[in-house]
Amino acid sequence: MKLRNRFLNAFCILILLMAAGFRSNACTRVVYKGPNNTVLTGRTMDFSIEIPANQWIFPRGMKRSGEVGPNSIEWVSKYGSLGVSTWDIAIADGMNEKGLVANMLWLVESDYPSFNKDGDTKGMAISLWAQYVLDNFATVAEAVEELGKESFAVVSDFIPGTDKFTTVHLSISDSGGDNAILEYIEGRLVIHHDPSYTVMTNDPPYEQQLAISKYWQNIPGKTFLPGSVTAADRFVRASFFIESIPQTEDTRIAVAGVFSVIRNVSVPYGFQIEGYPNLSTTRWRCVADQKNLVYYFETSLTPNTFWVDLKKIDFSEKSGVRKLDLSNHRTYAGEVSASFKKSKPFVFVGL
Repeated sequence: MKLRNRFLNAFCILILLMAAGFRSNACTRVVYKGPNNTVLTGRTMDFSIEIPANQWIFPRGMKRSGEVGPNSIEWVSKYGSLGVSTWDIAIADGMNEKGLVANMLWLVESDYPSFNKDGDTKGMAISLWAQYVLDNFATVAEAVEELGKESFAVVSDFIPGTDKFTTVHLSISDSGGDNAILEYIEGRLVIHHDPSYTVMTNDPPYEQQLAISKYWQNIPGKTFLPGSVTAADRFVRASFFIESIPQTEDTRIAVAGVFSVIRNVSVPYGFQIEGYPNLSTTRWRCVADQKNLVYYFETSLTPNTFWVDLKKIDFSEKSGVRKLDLSNHRTYAGEVSASFKKSKPFVFVGL
C-alpha cells in the first residue's frame, strides 16, 4: 500500500511538472565514476533551433578579453583546451589538458548581476564563461575558490539574430571526480560544490534539482521511472542509470555506458507537441574521458561517433589555434586530431 501511494504521489507530481515543464531549451549532463580513477562526463546539447557547432583547439598563452568594452577582465590562458563552439561566437562545452570539463546548460531562472561599463566592477561576456574556466584551472576546487570571489560580473545578452536572452548555468568536473554547479540567482552567484553532484539538467535551479533527487531516492528505479522529456524526468532517469551501468575501468565499456545514458535522456530529433512550438531536440552529444584525456562526440544528423585524443595535441603557445569544421554535416570517424586545420580564432560575442 505504501508503495502504491508513492506511485500515486509521483504521478501527481509528474503531471504538474509536465504541465509547467516543457521549456524551449533542454540539456542533460552526467558524471560517471568507475574504478581506478575512471571519470567521464557526458552531456546532451538540446536546443529549439539549429545550433551549429565546430570544435576548436586553443593553445596555452592565448590573450583573452572579457569582450564587454574597456572595463573587461583580461587573462592569458594557462592551459590548452578543446572546445565546442555555438555559432562560432561562444564555447558551450569542452575539456582542457588537465582533464577539467566545463558544460554550459540553459537555465531560464538565471538572473545575472547588473553591469556598468563605466563602473568599478570588471565584466566578462557570458560567451566566455566556460572558456575562462578551461583556460585558468586544473581542478574544480581551484575554479570554485577563484570564481567564488566574484571579482568580475558575468554579463549576458541576447543571442545575435534571435529573441533569446542567454540564460545558462555552468557545471564543471575534474579528473579526480569533483563537481560543481554555478548559477546566477537573483543577481548573485550560487555555487553547489560536492563530488556527489554528478547529474544536472537545464531546469530548475540546482537546489530544486537536489530536492527532486531526494524525493526519488524513496522510489525504486527498477520498478518505476518517469519517461517524459521534462527536465525533472530526465534528471531522475539520468541519476538512476548512471549509477546502474557497469562500474569498470574498461574504457570501451565505460564510454559506451555513458553514451547509453545520455542517449536515454536525449530528446528525439524533431520532437513536437501541439501547443508547444519551440520544444528543444537533441542536436549533439559528447563524452569526455577525463582519465585518458579523450573527447568523444556525435551529432544527430551524422551517422558516426568520433573522438579527439588530447594527448596527441600540441598545446604549446606557438602551436596556434586549430579548427575541426563540422558544418554541412561533415562526417568523421575514429580519432580525428590530425583533421584539425590551422585557423584564425573566432571572436567571442560580447557587448
